[in-house]
Amino acid sequence: MSDLDAFRDGDRHDDVAMYLSDAFLDQGSKLYEMGETREEGVLLIVPGEKGRKAFQAGTGMKAMEFAGAAMDREGDIAATLDAGHCPDTVAETDSSHDVEFVFAFTEPENPDVGGLYADGDVLHAYAHCVCGTSYSHKWVIGNHSGE
Repeated sequence: MSDLDAFRDGDRHDDVAMYLSDAFLDQGSKLYEMGETREEGVLLIVPGEKGRKAFQAGTGMKAMEFAGAAMDREGDIAATLDAGHCPDTVAETDSSHDVEFVFAFTEPENPDVGGLYADGDVLHAYAHCVCGTSYSHKWVIGNHSGE
Protein backbone atom coordinates (compact mmCIF):
# COMPACT_ATOMS: atom_id res chain seq x y z
CA MET A 1 0.00 0.00 0.00
CA SER A 2 1.35 3.42 -0.94
CA ASP A 3 1.79 6.23 1.59
CA LEU A 4 -1.07 8.10 -0.12
CA ASP A 5 -3.40 5.09 0.09
CA ALA A 6 -2.59 4.59 3.77
CA PHE A 7 -3.15 8.31 4.43
CA ARG A 8 -6.45 8.36 2.51
CA ASP A 9 -7.60 5.21 4.33
CA GLY A 10 -7.13 6.96 7.68
CA ASP A 11 -4.16 4.84 8.72
CA ARG A 12 -1.80 7.81 9.19
CA HIS A 13 -3.54 10.33 11.47
CA ASP A 14 -0.21 11.69 12.71
CA ASP A 15 0.93 12.60 9.19
CA VAL A 16 0.04 15.41 6.80
CA ALA A 17 -0.17 15.41 3.02
CA MET A 18 0.88 18.23 0.79
CA TYR A 19 0.89 18.77 -2.93
CA LEU A 20 2.90 21.50 -4.63
CA SER A 21 2.47 22.20 -8.34
CA ASP A 22 5.40 22.48 -10.72
CA ALA A 23 4.29 26.03 -11.52
CA PHE A 24 4.53 26.97 -7.83
CA LEU A 25 7.61 25.02 -6.73
CA ASP A 26 11.17 25.92 -7.74
CA GLN A 27 12.64 23.42 -10.23
CA GLY A 28 15.54 22.44 -7.96
CA SER A 29 13.51 22.11 -4.77
CA LYS A 30 14.51 19.28 -2.41
CA LEU A 31 10.80 18.51 -2.00
CA TYR A 32 10.87 16.72 -5.37
CA GLU A 33 13.31 14.21 -3.88
CA MET A 34 11.12 13.68 -0.79
CA GLY A 35 7.78 13.04 -2.49
CA GLU A 36 5.93 11.25 -5.24
CA THR A 37 6.06 12.96 -8.62
CA ARG A 38 2.61 13.72 -10.01
CA GLU A 39 1.62 14.84 -13.50
CA GLU A 40 2.07 18.51 -12.62
CA GLY A 41 3.83 18.56 -9.25
CA VAL A 42 4.92 16.58 -6.22
CA LEU A 43 2.88 14.95 -3.43
CA LEU A 44 4.35 14.26 -0.03
CA ILE A 45 3.05 12.35 3.00
CA VAL A 46 5.14 13.50 5.96
CA PRO A 47 5.02 13.11 9.76
CA GLY A 48 2.96 15.96 11.25
CA GLU A 49 5.39 18.54 12.60
CA LYS A 50 8.00 17.83 9.93
CA GLY A 51 5.24 18.13 7.31
CA ARG A 52 4.02 21.46 8.63
CA LYS A 53 7.61 22.78 8.52
CA ALA A 54 8.09 21.45 4.98
CA PHE A 55 4.79 23.08 3.96
CA GLN A 56 5.98 26.41 5.35
CA ALA A 57 9.35 26.04 3.62
CA GLY A 58 7.64 25.25 0.31
CA THR A 59 4.88 27.87 0.45
CA GLY A 60 6.03 30.56 2.87
CA MET A 61 2.81 30.03 4.87
CA LYS A 62 2.24 28.35 8.22
CA ALA A 63 0.14 25.28 7.51
CA MET A 64 -2.52 25.73 10.18
CA GLU A 65 -2.88 29.46 9.48
CA PHE A 66 -3.42 28.60 5.80
CA ALA A 67 -5.98 25.93 6.77
CA GLY A 68 -7.78 28.38 9.07
CA ALA A 69 -8.08 30.95 6.29
CA ALA A 70 -9.09 28.39 3.64
CA MET A 71 -11.83 26.77 5.75
CA ASP A 72 -14.10 29.77 5.22
CA ARG A 73 -14.56 28.86 1.54
CA GLU A 74 -15.78 25.49 0.27
CA GLY A 75 -14.58 24.01 -3.00
CA ASP A 76 -13.87 20.58 -4.41
CA ILE A 77 -10.48 18.95 -3.85
CA ALA A 78 -9.70 15.67 -5.61
CA ALA A 79 -9.36 12.54 -3.49
CA THR A 80 -5.86 12.23 -4.98
CA LEU A 81 -5.04 15.56 -3.25
CA ASP A 82 -3.30 16.91 -6.37
CA ALA A 83 -6.13 18.83 -8.05
CA GLY A 84 -9.26 20.76 -7.26
CA HIS A 85 -12.09 22.87 -8.54
CA CYS A 86 -11.82 26.48 -7.39
CA PRO A 87 -15.17 27.94 -6.29
CA ASP A 88 -14.35 31.03 -8.38
CA THR A 89 -14.04 29.05 -11.64
CA VAL A 90 -16.46 30.22 -14.32
CA ALA A 91 -15.62 27.74 -17.12
CA GLU A 92 -14.30 24.16 -16.85
CA THR A 93 -11.42 24.98 -19.24
CA ASP A 94 -10.25 28.02 -17.29
CA SER A 95 -6.57 27.32 -16.50
CA SER A 96 -6.37 30.48 -14.40
CA HIS A 97 -7.89 28.33 -11.64
CA ASP A 98 -5.33 25.52 -11.37
CA VAL A 99 -4.30 24.35 -7.91
CA GLU A 100 -0.97 25.73 -6.71
CA PHE A 101 -0.80 23.66 -3.53
CA VAL A 102 -2.82 21.48 -1.17
CA PHE A 103 -2.41 20.73 2.54
CA ALA A 104 -4.35 17.87 4.16
CA PHE A 105 -4.66 15.92 7.40
CA THR A 106 -7.02 13.34 8.86
CA GLU A 107 -8.86 13.06 12.16
CA PRO A 108 -10.16 9.84 13.69
CA GLU A 109 -13.86 9.19 14.14
CA ASN A 110 -15.25 11.04 17.17
CA PRO A 111 -18.95 10.39 17.90
CA ASP A 112 -18.90 12.90 20.78
CA VAL A 113 -18.28 15.76 18.33
CA GLY A 114 -21.13 14.71 16.04
CA GLY A 115 -21.64 15.62 12.39
CA LEU A 116 -19.18 14.10 9.96
CA TYR A 117 -16.95 13.02 12.83
CA ALA A 118 -19.62 10.66 14.12
CA ASP A 119 -19.73 8.92 10.72
CA GLY A 120 -16.05 7.94 10.55
CA ASP A 121 -12.52 9.25 10.10
CA VAL A 122 -12.48 12.65 8.36
CA LEU A 123 -10.01 13.95 5.78
CA HIS A 124 -9.52 17.74 5.77
CA ALA A 125 -8.01 19.22 2.60
CA TYR A 126 -7.15 22.84 1.88
CA ALA A 127 -6.15 24.18 -1.55
CA HIS A 128 -4.76 27.40 -2.93
CA CYS A 129 -5.61 28.40 -6.50
CA VAL A 130 -3.42 30.39 -8.89
CA CYS A 131 -6.16 33.07 -8.83
CA GLY A 132 -5.42 33.64 -5.13
CA THR A 133 -8.51 31.90 -3.71
CA SER A 134 -7.98 29.42 -0.91
CA TYR A 135 -10.68 26.85 -0.22
CA SER A 136 -11.42 23.70 1.72
CA HIS A 137 -13.09 20.34 1.36
CA LYS A 138 -13.61 17.70 4.02
CA TRP A 139 -15.18 14.30 3.80
CA VAL A 140 -15.65 11.07 5.69
CA ILE A 141 -12.91 8.73 4.52
CA GLY A 142 -14.33 6.36 1.93
CA ASN A 143 -17.15 8.76 0.99
CA HIS A 144 -15.49 11.13 -1.49
CA SER A 145 -17.11 11.09 -4.91
CA GLY A 146 -13.67 10.64 -6.52
CA GLU A 147 -12.64 7.58 -4.50
